[in-house]
Amino acid sequence: MKIALVGPAHPYKGGGARHTTELAHRLAAAGHDVIIESWRAQYPSRLYPGQQTVDVPEGEPYPRTHRRLAWYRPDGWLAEGRRLRPADLVVFAYLTPLQAPPYLAIMAGLHRRARIVVICHNVLPHERRPGDVPLTRALLGRADTVITHSAAQAAQARDLAPAATVRTARIPPHLPATRPQTQATERAGFPAPAPTPLPGPAEPFAPARLLFFGIVRPYKGLDVLLRALAQAPAHVTLTVAGEFWADTTEMDNLIAELGLADRVTLCPGYVPADEIPALFGAADALVMPYREATASQNALLAFAHGVPVITTTAGALAEPVRDGVDGLTCAPGDTEDLLRVLKEFSDPQVARRLRAGIPAVDPDRGWADYLRVLLAG
Repeated sequence: MKIALVGPAHPYKGGGARHTTELAHRLAAAGHDVIIESWRAQYPSRLYPGQQTVDVPEGEPYPRTHRRLAWYRPDGWLAEGRRLRPADLVVFAYLTPLQAPPYLAIMAGLHRRARIVVICHNVLPHERRPGDVPLTRALLGRADTVITHSAAQAAQARDLAPAATVRTARIPPHLPATRPQTQATERAGFPAPAPTPLPGPAEPFAPARLLFFGIVRPYKGLDVLLRALAQAPAHVTLTVAGEFWADTTEMDNLIAELGLADRVTLCPGYVPADEIPALFGAADALVMPYREATASQNALLAFAHGVPVITTTAGALAEPVRDGVDGLTCAPGDTEDLLRVLKEFSDPQVARRLRAGIPAVDPDRGWADYLRVLLAG
């Protein structure tokens, strides 16, 4: 089958780009003729304040990737659709309504020559702008199939596009390719990894080192985590590693107000893939205190590095986590419930038990299931 994937790929960073790239590799390995149509300029910088691209790939780039799309060349969008008419299947990776106008133009250029699938990483943004709903409704209404990554997202898609065929598939692992580089992590300001204590009642497990990883935005609940941490046992510490959507002033002020300056380390900025192993090696648990969510790779990333997960049950965040086995779960936006699990995790025996329960991450099975849903007629 001739398949075109339209979406971000290297040098763009993040889970959407990694997912598109890994999907291309998996489809090609299954015998399909696959190209990626990506961007040379995806958004105006004023609409995305963070770092958009990276020099070093986060995984193996897909060789048949074209970068012909640009937000400032709408004439190129229609031309792209005409170029893709020989395809049997065109798959659009949808992460933000900013992509809807170019995607709609490409669909118009296709002139219904190919089956159209839209993969919704987010059906609607967590922080919405005027126009997000009508743009998304228009896009999903043009698709033959819409794929979402959770039941809640599927329901949202059906509300917007009742006539569309909506399917749900658990998002498979598309983890960044990493190589341990402790020195690089220390240069970036992250805490150096300490040896994991051997099991035994006499071994101390302090401090209990928590990690918040990834871009910091209001819906991710870092403020909730800080308020819970302020009431948790004093040996529980936190490192925040990732880009801040705004500057760090608000969090700096909250940390000072809560008296957490000696227990919280902020490491603002994008974390390159080769610094991830040492960062997770210095953590005893990954914390995802999100108020709301669709899905995330971060739990699988933690498990791949032998780190248990503390997460809210927002969206599909908790799906990979077995509560009390390889992680702990709590209600979203609930400081007291998050405090409960932080206190539980601060017990050294609980922390050791959760680490011992972490499963092996099996990408192949997840991707086989995902391709089956994607390619179903």
